[in-house]
Amino acid sequence: MINSEAISKMKDGIKILNFARDVLIDESALKSALESGHVAKYISDFPNPISANLPNSIILPHLGASTEEAEDNCAVMAAIQLQDYLDNGNITNSVNYPDIHAGICETEARVAILHNNIPNMLSQITAFFGNNGLNIENLLNKAKGQYAYTLLDISHKMPEDTVERLKEINGVKRVRRVTERM
Repeated sequence: MINSEAISKMKDGIKILNFARDVLIDESALKSALESGHVAKYISDFPNPISANLPNSIILPHLGASTEEAEDNCAVMAAIQLQDYLDNGNITNSVNYPDIHAGICETEARVAILHNNIPNMLSQITAFFGNNGLNIENLLNKAKGQYAYTLLDISHKMPEDTVERLKEINGVKRVRRVTERM
């Protein structure tokens, strides 16, 4: 992305900070620009044999998640987020699902539905609950690409076959009873 053409369009004395990836910058073009003074400083945390020896460069160690404390904190965070998903259906920092947080279920039941992100899905889902005499007290829906994730808090005990019947709706991929008071 940052090659000799891009560098030539930059103001003289520019400082380049690269904390993304080392391959984003053409290092031979960067070396020439640093030597000529067109680029005043280069700062990065991706050292390699070329960038580590460039004039006017500050190369930092790439340690973000490599410290013992950071790895412990990441493991604890992942465990907490997984437990929140299992207990409440909430999703945080997922690659494939949207972030969604409905808090702790305070109604009779909560159901989580993964479905296609297409028109009329929410209408079909809410109609299912209404047609079965089940009141939706809270509904959250978030989409990410072709899929959406819906959390519904229900004020009544759901019939045993609720999950199987919801799966019959065209476009519904997965259904899970998240919580239900006994």
